[in-house]
Amino acid sequence: MKTKFKAGIYVAAGLLLAAGLAYFFRQEIASLVSGVGGEKGAPQSAQQTGETTAAEPSGKKVKYWTDPMIPGFKSDKPGKSPMGMEMIPVYDFGEPEGGVKISPQAEKNIGLRTEKAAIRKISRGIRAVGTVAYDERKVANIQSKVSGWVEKLYVNFTGERVAKGDHLLEIYSPDLVSTEEEFLLALKNRDLAAKGTGHDMVMAGNEMYEATRKRLEYFDVPDHQIRALEQDGKVFKTLHLHSPYDGVLVSKPVFVGMQVVPGMTLYTVADLSDVWVMADVYESEIGWVRVGDPAEATLAAFPGRKFAGVVRYINPFLDKDTRTVKLRIEFANPTLELKPEMYANVEIKTAARVAVAAP
Repeated sequence: MKTKFKAGIYVAAGLLLAAGLAYFFRQEIASLVSGVGGEKGAPQSAQQTGETTAAEPSGKKVKYWTDPMIPGFKSDKPGKSPMGMEMIPVYDFGEPEGGVKISPQAEKNIGLRTEKAAIRKISRGIRAVGTVAYDERKVANIQSKVSGWVEKLYVNFTGERVAKGDHLLEIYSPDLVSTEEEFLLALKNRDLAAKGTGHDMVMAGNEMYEATRKRLEYFDVPDHQIRALEQDGKVFKTLHLHSPYDGVLVSKPVFVGMQVVPGMTLYTVADLSDVWVMADVYESEIGWVRVGDPAEATLAAFPGRKFAGVVRYINPFLDKDTRTVKLRIEFANPTLELKPEMYANVEIKTAARVAVAAP
């Protein structure tokens, strides 16, 4: 009997504890829900009866009644819920369903600031990854237009700097020697014809002289060599090839004694005072980019530094595998710090556009 009596006491105590906890949580939830229409801590009796008190928003209409212990339960009349609990009112503030409302103090605490959307000028920074490349307009292949053999090299290794007009190499060419001899003969005949009285002989001498001189020019014989040949009357057996501009030797597949033929590349010279960065921009962003947009590049080799450039060309084709478009961005490189094949992170500053936007 004593055991059953103790068990009954424990059961009763457990029920009382559960009822107390349920009442406590109901009061807390009720205060949160009713807070939409009245201040937290307002007397429950006033909320249940729908009377206007100092704690309730004056003149507000009750939207529906609910029991916070039953999620989603709504009633258009006050009273008890199916769980036997007094329902609490939810007030209509004229706000749409599912809206979120926070107090001014909460706005201040979280730093919330609102502003109306309006027509504004907006710009966008497009970021991309690219590779430094040669300016293709300033790359030259040095070739010979005569057959022969390499007699002497003035530039001997890749990477060596050259200036415009510098001697690169000399080529011995039998064809060149025979053309020079014809030129000297034509020069002599022209002078002899000029001393005579026959007009036809003078014309023929001039035509032969001009024809052989043109052949030397077609062989890319420099003017200074032609003038020396004309003044001294001595045949030179080698042709001098010169650098077309200031730059760096990119490749040198030629050696002393090598036989060369017309069209063979002997040197490749590149001017690196300006370089390109070939950058890939995603399909979704390419519509923002225009030729002439300014850009900035950063490189791992120069941390903290930014190089200024300009978008000069937008490829008309899309890479179907990467879904990107290739851009050509031009950078001045007077100190030759930017080297071909370096990786660069690029940010393109797009022009401002008018659109509806919020700050």
